[in-house]
Amino acid sequence: MVSLSEALETITDGTSLMYGGFGGIGSPADLIAEIMNKGVRDLALIGNDAGFPDAGIGRLITNGQVKSLITSHIGSNPVAGQQMMDGTLTIEFFPQGILAEKIRAGGVGLPGIIVDVGMGTIVEDGKQKVKLNGGTYLVEPALTADVGIVYAKRADTYGNLIFDKTARNLNPLVAMACEVTIVEVEELVPVGELDPEMIVTPGIYVDYIVQRNGGETR
Repeated sequence: MVSLSEALETITDGTSLMYGGFGGIGSPADLIAEIMNKGVRDLALIGNDAGFPDAGIGRLITNGQVKSLITSHIGSNPVAGQQMMDGTLTIEFFPQGILAEKIRAGGVGLPGIIVDVGMGTIVEDGKQKVKLNGGTYLVEPALTADVGIVYAKRADTYGNLIFDKTARNLNPLVAMACEVTIVEVEELVPVGELDPEMIVTPGIYVDYIVQRNGGETR
């Protein structure tokens, strides 16, 4: 386990940052708050949504620290929508399932996936296509990032992770898909105390563990 400041030495201006959470549920709130306080700029975010203006990953957007976002929707954060319209925030949208699969592909070392969503629309403009089993598909590159921030309910000192119900969401995928993975955990226990059948993410994917200190209630 390390301090928040030690873990966040890996996040600097221009870092590509992938994050867990779904509408704030399962977001690493303390890590996000510390990133905001650190004042890094021009972050390239990848995650399910834009959070809320004052909660979750949305706090970084509201604070003007984000230059781009790859996501599935921004409906819960009107600040993100306004920044997109103003041209200060570049946003690329993907259907939620495709976004999750692009992240999973990055985590398991695949270069990309093939999809049929968007065929016959402007989505296919400029994208590589392949023919397979009589159909034509778009090639979607896998997604990875410099740093991933993840929230887990319990962890042991090796980094094995257990998630809490729907807070599991994209967190296990993010943990696999980044050069450096930082986990914010509520409860840290010695190796051997976690039920192996409950472990979702093995410690091999985890680089840093920080203890949650309150965080948000959302």
